[in-house]
Amino acid sequence: RHAVCIFYLVLRALDTIEDDMTISLDIKVPMLHEFHSYLYQPEWKYMESKEKDRQVLEDFPTISSEFRNLSKVYQDVISDICHKMGVGMAEFLEKKVDSQHEWDKYCHYVAGLVGIGLSRLFSASELEDPIVGQDTELANSMGLFLQKTNIIRDYLEDQLEGREFWPREVWSRYAKKLSDLARPENIDMAVKCLNELITNALHHVPDVLMYLSRLKNQSVFNFCAIPQVMAIATLAACYNNKQVFRGVVKIRKGQAVTLMMDATNIQAVKAIMYQYVEEIYQKIPSTDPSSNKTQQIIASIRAMSLPSGPMASRHHYSPIYLSCAMLLAALSWQYLSTVSKAAEEFVQTGEN
Repeated sequence: RHAVCIFYLVLRALDTIEDDMTISLDIKVPMLHEFHSYLYQPEWKYMESKEKDRQVLEDFPTISSEFRNLSKVYQDVISDICHKMGVGMAEFLEKKVDSQHEWDKYCHYVAGLVGIGLSRLFSASELEDPIVGQDTELANSMGLFLQKTNIIRDYLEDQLEGREFWPREVWSRYAKKLSDLARPENIDMAVKCLNELITNALHHVPDVLMYLSRLKNQSVFNFCAIPQVMAIATLAACYNNKQVFRGVVKIRKGQAVTLMMDATNIQAVKAIMYQYVEEIYQKIPSTDPSSNKTQQIIASIRAMSLPSGPMASRHHYSPIYLSCAMLLAALSWQYLSTVSKAAEEFVQTGEN
């Protein structure tokens, strides 16, 4: 728990430097490259950030002190991931995401590495088997699925803030400029582009299911599974949906709470994945240029998600669990908003 918490705070600080547009590149690039070394410099801090999360940089000595109190096996994982991520962030500071390969590469730097780092922490703690931390391909897919979902959903928000993360290789087939997809007269082409990117993201789901099937610890499973089911629900809401180009598409708060309560074992997660890919399948337009590819990946996910035993549901939970579920559902709207926001931050692995 402490290692994961410090891992988050360290990456939060690194991300704050990357996001701060007031830091000149000649200062920012070396900082990103060297940031992992600041973990071992007790006095290092940065007081000139204008970002909302600048406290993690101003109070960095507190974070680095706790980091150095961690077991060396945890320190090594966090420092290594921090180093690789800093280098990757610096690479994309002045480079736009062009090809689909570069989209995967960018998502690897900002989210796949998080999945790899967390997986190594899980194994180092001996809560999970060594294979969980060793299989970097599956761990990378966990991060890529979340990050691509975030990028797809946040098209309009990113456009308004001058950021572009959709790969040129894809959107250039539908518009001359990425911003053109937001124009009402281009909505049909925009939705086709959207559907192609969602189809791309769905190719990570088989890896996600394989990764989750290896987890043995309940807390680790919940921690990993909840953001993944939030992501598939978000993609189902976005698929073939013009609203992505007009506003924010979000899953309902009650839906988010239900997903949190249900995603407690691999069979339940498979059932959730099956449900949402079926929802996408029912919305595939026959004229969509990606329709065949979408149907193919959904067929693969279906094959992995078919029930192999009694499907876990809340009906089989103990009375105590049901009581907790009812209590959770009865909490105030403010609390539900907080829960929903926390869930979104799981999905927004890269940018948060």
